[in-house]
Parts: sequence; structure tokens; C-alpha cells
Amino acid sequence: MRSAASTVRGIPLAAAGLASGANACFALLASLLGGRLADQVGAKAVVIGGLALASVGFLLFLDWHEAWQAILVGALLGTAAGGWLTGQSALLAAIVPSDKRHIAFAQQRVAANLGLGLGGLFGGLIASTASLETFTWLFVFNSASFAVYGLFVARIAVPARTIVQLREGYARVLRDRTLLFVLAIDVALVAGAVSLLNGLMPVYARDSVGVRESAIGALFLVNSLLIIGGQLPIARAVEGHRRARALALTGASFAACWLLVLGGSWWFLLAAMVALSAGECLYDSVRSPLFADLAPAGLGGRYLAAAGFSWQLGFIVGPAVGAVLLGLSPRALWLAASALCLGAAAAALRLDHRLTDDVAVTPSRAAA
Repeated sequence: MRSAASTVRGIPLAAAGLASGANACFALLASLLGGRLADQVGAKAVVIGGLALASVGFLLFLDWHEAWQAILVGALLGTAAGGWLTGQSALLAAIVPSDKRHIAFAQQRVAANLGLGLGGLFGGLIASTASLETFTWLFVFNSASFAVYGLFVARIAVPARTIVQLREGYARVLRDRTLLFVLAIDVALVAGAVSLLNGLMPVYARDSVGVRESAIGALFLVNSLLIIGGQLPIARAVEGHRRARALALTGASFAACWLLVLGGSWWFLLAAMVALSAGECLYDSVRSPLFADLAPAGLGGRYLAAAGFSWQLGFIVGPAVGAVLLGLSPRALWLAASALCLGAAAAALRLDHRLTDDVAVTPSRAAA
């Protein structure tokens, strides 16, 4: 959005950056509000509301010409994303039994990767900075996609539940020391691995290793294919195993990835991508189901909102600190990232004794 705003609309790059920043900040805040509303009025309503807001937001892109308009629309879309993404996780946890949640969230991850890949492909085929009309079509298609998804969600039957109104809300969430420990591990894994993949790894591969853009694109294709093909088998493989150990193995896989990156060739980068993809599949098989199972009655939305907040926070901290380290020394960045991931792995092993028996192990569907 930032480069398109500057090139096509003539918006100053600084203002376009502010629009992007507004998007991220409002998504962070909206995730917390979305979690509260999911507990109070239901996750389905939150998802539909967020999707409707996103659909309207993309249509507003059709008639904006000033920097302040871009910032407002960016904030609106961030609010929409923070709301519907949090609501979507809460809705998934509500309609899927606990013994199948790891499979459901794994399928969600596969669908997200397919959507990102297809969206990038069609967006690249449609949009051109030489023609404003191509972006008009792109925004219309985006708006329509959110509207169609909203209609689909509206048809989902949600089991009747008793709304548990709690006075404490997020105050009780913040007193859950086990949750805070999991959130700290989550921020470390996101900041130390996931957030660095799209932003800084390609810069390092091009500038320090000398890999061409097409070869970097091939690495990301491998990442997507491995996740699409490996996510569900790995989700089934963790059944009956302790979640904390799976998180520890995730951290170790991420750490190995960044050590391989230091090898200094495309083949080492390929091996690193394989290690990272394996870690991502483990991570998504354990992370969201753990947050959902930790939540007491009436706080499921808020617990998953806290998970969304930690994800967003990791994406803010990781690239910001990583860019500074990359400017000082590429080796320093990847060594620091590897150390952070190993620290998260060690913390995950300490987490194991904090988890009660009903959440410590990924349920087995056969046993259930």
C-alpha cells in the first residue's frame, strides 16, 4: 500500500508510511476490543462486523487523494483486521471441539497461505503503477472478497452458549501468570523468527549473499509449499505429545534456520527455509489451541485477543530491532535472532510444569 500510494496517488512517502503505521497500531488496539466483544456479544458478530468494515474501507480507497485520507483509511482497515481476525480465532474455538482444534487451526493456516499466495499472484497480474484504473479494480475485488466471506460466516451455525459476564475482563487475563509466560514465549518466537522472514531475510539474501530476486522468490515459494503440504501431517503428528516440548522444538528449528542463513549461499538459504517451515508448522499446530484451552469460561475471546496482541507486538519489535542490527552487522542480526529463539525454546521447557493436565498435551482424536 505504501509504494502504491506514493507512486499512483502522489502521496508523500512519509505520509504513506504513516498510513501503514496507523494500520498496524489500530489493528493492535482493535484486537483487544474484538476479544472483549467476542466474549460479550459472540465471535460471529465480531467477524461479520470486521469484514463489513474492511469491505467499506477498500471502497473508500476509490476516492482518496489527500494524505490525511490515506491515514484515516489505513486506520479503518487496521481496525477491521484486528477485529475480524481475533473474532475468527474465537469463532473457530467456539465451533470446534477441543480435541480437534489443532487440526482446525492447522487448516486455517493452510487456507491463509493459499490466500496470501493467490492474492499476491492476482494482485501482481492486475495492478500496475502505470494505470490508476488497475488499482480501482483491485480495491473493488478486495472489497467484494470480504463481503463474500462475511456472507459465508453469516451462514455458520454456532452452538448455543451461555454468555458469562465477568467484571474483571482483561484484569483477570493479566493475573494469569501461565498465560503471561506463554505470551512472552510467543513474542520472542514472532520477533525472533516469523517477523524477520518477509522484511529482513530478503534484504540480507540480496545484499549480503548476492541472491537474485527471482531466486529469493523461489525460496518463498518453497516456504509456502512446505507449509501447505506439511501443516496437517505435523498437526496430526503432535497428537498425544506435550505442547511445551513442541514449542521448544519450534524455537530450536527457528534457531537452526538463522544459523544456516549464515552459510552464505542460496543452498544454505534453502536449507534454512526448510527448517523455518518445519518450525512454523509446529508453531501453528500448538499455539492457538493452547491459548484457547487456557481460557476459562467467559474469557476465550480475550485470551485469543492477547495472543493476537503478542503476534502484532512481535511484528513491531522484530523488524525494528532487526533492521538496526542488520545495518550494524548481518552476522549480528542472525546470531541474535538465533539466541532469542533458543531462549524461547528453553523457556518453553520450563513452561511444561506450569500447564495443567487438561491443556499440557495435544488431544488425540482417536482417544477422544
